[in-house]
Amino acid sequence: MNRKAKPRAFVVTVSDSASRGEREDLSGPAVRHELENLSCIVLEILLVPDEVEKIKECLIDCCNLQDIHLVVTTGGTGLSPRDVTPQATATVIEREVPGMAELMRIEGMKHTKKAALSRALVGIRGDTLIINLPGSVKGVKESLSSLQTVLPHALEVISGNSIRCGD
Repeated sequence: MNRKAKPRAFVVTVSDSASRGEREDLSGPAVRHELENLSCIVLEILLVPDEVEKIKECLIDCCNLQDIHLVVTTGGTGLSPRDVTPQATATVIEREVPGMAELMRIEGMKHTKKAALSRALVGIRGDTLIINLPGSVKGVKESLSSLQTVLPHALEVISGNSIRCGD
């Protein structure tokens, strides 16, 4: 991959009702829009139910594809018994990046104190960064906005400086 290549990403919406087609997925397209504004190429938005094994399988499959730099999940990061995205993510990442998750919470609390309830994780599997985001469009926008200055550098370092995001 050349030095000007753009990061390639998958978006994974974690939602029982959206995965069954009972409600429209709004947060997945919001993630796509925000990532494209950061010069990422979003290959696909995938829908999975709030089930640890299904989420794990999807994350592993995405990370195992060649030249995938980023997987962003939306949904399942709260306190509900069905919110299991962080548990699934924890089992597939090899290294956690706690500062990025903390940054999302800190910036989110400037808008709502409820951001403190987020259990979102950020971590690395192989050379792919995985980021958990809330399931709301507002939460997606605020969270990705909080990462816009550090995400390009994180992706460059993880990939060995072979990609550029935010140019």
